Amino acid sequence: MKQQEFFSSRWALIIATVGIAVGTGNIWRFSRIVAQNGGGSFLIPWVIFLLIWSVPLIIAEFGIGKSARLGPVGAITKTAGSKFAWMGAFVVFVSTAIMFYYSVVTGWCLRYFIASVSGDLLKVDDHLTYWNNFASSYEPLLFHFIAISFVAFVILRGVKKGIEKATKILVPSLLIILIILFFRAITLPDAIEGIKYFFTPDWNVVLDSKVWLNALTQNAWDTGAGWGLILTYAIYMRKKEDVPLNAVLIGFGNNTISIIAGITIFSTVFALSSVDAMNQVTQSGPANTGLTFIYLPILFNKISGSEAVNMFFASIFFLALFFAAVTSLMSMVELSTRTLIDFGLNRKRAIGIITITGFLLGIPSALDITFLANQDWVWGVGLILSGAFIAFAIRRYGIDKFRTEVINGLGTDIKIGKWYNYIIGILIPIQVVVLVSWWLISSVSWDPEWWNPFHAENAGTVIFQWTIVLTILIVFNKYIADKTLNTDSVE
Repeated sequence: MKQQEFFSSRWALIIATVGIAVGTGNIWRFSRIVAQNGGGSFLIPWVIFLLIWSVPLIIAEFGIGKSARLGPVGAITKTAGSKFAWMGAFVVFVSTAIMFYYSVVTGWCLRYFIASVSGDLLKVDDHLTYWNNFASSYEPLLFHFIAISFVAFVILRGVKKGIEKATKILVPSLLIILIILFFRAITLPDAIEGIKYFFTPDWNVVLDSKVWLNALTQNAWDTGAGWGLILTYAIYMRKKEDVPLNAVLIGFGNNTISIIAGITIFSTVFALSSVDAMNQVTQSGPANTGLTFIYLPILFNKISGSEAVNMFFASIFFLALFFAAVTSLMSMVELSTRTLIDFGLNRKRAIGIITITGFLLGIPSALDITFLANQDWVWGVGLILSGAFIAFAIRRYGIDKFRTEVINGLGTDIKIGKWYNYIIGILIPIQVVVLVSWWLISSVSWDPEWWNPFHAENAGTVIFQWTIVLTILIVFNKYIADKTLNTDSVE
């Protein structure tokens, strides 16, 4: 079928794909992962993986999507061969599984924005109790429903009228809000202590395998590399778009936003909080999932002596968080929707199925924060496999052929050299093998019952859930390949 929809301009494509990358992963997830992994110690492997994992995979996703004009299942099947349709299906499954609980987190952001605007949030005496009461109630379910429904409405309108229009409003608004918060944070008394914590490495922590694993998964979370999301948006890019330039802009632009968010949050924490509060922030577990929702509201109360000013900063922070969540959730819903479109459904029917399924399968995460933490762990690590499968597809196609014909093809001003062959062909597979092996071996020391599939965050639960999903997809590989390649997409 001939491609029907395109982004109207390169600017529109860049804004939309930045919207994928800049999400709550930069604020909600990044700040808690940094706190759990030694502050500045975490930034070293995080920057390394940007260069040798995220940017190369973003280039790959742009190239595959632009050339195949199909979602991840069809694109990887077309690129690697019909025997490997299950790999594309796994990429889709991982991003969709993340979508289920990401919609819940989007709902949290909306709920806290409303509480900030009303002034209720700043009148709370005990924010930990407030968070626990909210998280254990049925409210997250309601806001999860609102979030997935709102995003479904945008996606239903298509690429130009929906995704493009929404991201042109949301992404610039988000950036303006973050810059306002950044300048307020760094001008607080003792903010420099937070900046020192954020940028000063502890070399003993740097050598911890869990820090490197978290750095890779966070980088994938941050940039959207390996999710198949950028691949999906690349379907709608014009033939003369520059693949390498777009990829570099997104990778470095995204990580810059993460740095700004990190400086803002840690400057605020150290300027206005006590050592005890910082110790609480660095603890893992469900309470840490609520880092942004527990400790920052406390700090917003201390920003100034004016209740109106405090309410303003709290409101725009949670508005920014909500905008960030929505733009990322949009890409996840579009990926799932596009997959069903490739299976022959029209957009209206596909979005209906995805909305209902997304709501129902997000219910466990909405009602149980430990379940959400488990899913974040299992499918966050799953992004490593997704990235490996995308790299494998290019190897099957022929890395040099892919680089010269697809990446350096029509519309490319910046040509990618042979170094790319070595990163995709050698370095990314080595990273996957070393990190997963290192993680499996060291996981024995993290948890004596590392094999137990019913623990929230250990190796056993990851292996158990991955095995179930991969087995099903491999068994149905022929059906998936035939259905995707032999069906006309109906936009």
